[in-house]
Amino acid sequence: MITIKKISELSVGHYVVAIAEQTGQFTLTQPDYIKSKLVIRNLSKKGVLSVKVDISKSLDIKKNNQNVETAVDYPIAPFPQTPVIRDLNKARKLFNESKEIQQQVITDVQNGRQLDLRPVANITGETMEAIMKDPDALACVINIREKDAYLLEHSISVSVLITIFARYLGFKKKIIHQLAIGAFLHDVGKIKIPDNVLNKPAKLSHDEFELMKTHVNHSIKIVKNLPGISNAALSVVALHHEKLTGNGYPLQLNAEKISRYGRMITICDIFDALTADRVYKEGYCHVKAFSILRKLAQQNELDRPLVDQFIKCMGIYPVGTLVELNSHRLAIVDGRNQEDPIRPKVRSFYNVEHQHYMMTEDIDLAVNEDYIVKGVRADDFNLDMNKIVEFLLMEG
Repeated sequence: MITIKKISELSVGHYVVAIAEQTGQFTLTQPDYIKSKLVIRNLSKKGVLSVKVDISKSLDIKKNNQNVETAVDYPIAPFPQTPVIRDLNKARKLFNESKEIQQQVITDVQNGRQLDLRPVANITGETMEAIMKDPDALACVINIREKDAYLLEHSISVSVLITIFARYLGFKKKIIHQLAIGAFLHDVGKIKIPDNVLNKPAKLSHDEFELMKTHVNHSIKIVKNLPGISNAALSVVALHHEKLTGNGYPLQLNAEKISRYGRMITICDIFDALTADRVYKEGYCHVKAFSILRKLAQQNELDRPLVDQFIKCMGIYPVGTLVELNSHRLAIVDGRNQEDPIRPKVRSFYNVEHQHYMMTEDIDLAVNEDYIVKGVRADDFNLDMNKIVEFLLMEG
């Protein structure tokens, strides 16, 4: 049910879907909850007079006697508020070490050797501890990675994503570690898929897709025989392509039989697949990927509350992603503003009009008149993401 409310009638918990009347040119990035009174004040400053509110999705804060941030049945862990671009070396090192271990896993499977779970458990444990201290650093590494070795990097990235997500949801560390291990190994069965199908630079035929789907069965067979593997880790491997509608694979489970772990891994897996460059397509920007996740949730394929929590967890503009500012500059997101998620901290570095790098500037959009026009990709401007990061690190 959509109703129009004046700014003075808005309160924390209302779900705003569009601007109804304004004196300025403010654009609502996407429908979202009013998370704080600061958001209402900022809308008023931008000249917004009234908005369209979906009452059916709005949270009754008085009834729940809770803030929107904690209107769930688990604790929400806070995220660091400090910039991360200047401190990527440790996170990069951890990601590269993970790639070495993932490569060993692939090699062992290819040669028919028994996998050693210990290196996987150790590296995912180190990653988890790093994320507990600063989830944004590793999230940033995922967003700026070269993405030229999808099979190698995808499982690592999904492992990082589910670790960040589970931390945000307040899971115990033991469970988070088990989920991270499962995610690290969830696609290991793809090694059994012929290369001409796995890396086909075009849409798969029906028979090819049926063959591709068997990678989950291969993954289950490989992982369930590992000494010390937990049920939580195995469920992540087994359920990452199941859908709540029962149209997933390989078991075509309905919603009642898909655990929260299974629902989480599916979201993380799809998100990384959407944003990564593949042999047959370029990745989407994060805002577009979030939109697709929401659409899948609306179609009841994904868990809608978990999708909303995942987007909130990652941030509308995740750290490490590129944005175009109203001032015709490109900037990289360098930190989040929990109170005002559509206005993160950024570092500008490129003049769009004159098409050249420029002296970097740290900007907190929550207190600056500049604002984000849209999320973009480096490819949109014929730029290389790795060169961008090296330039930013060189600038200090």
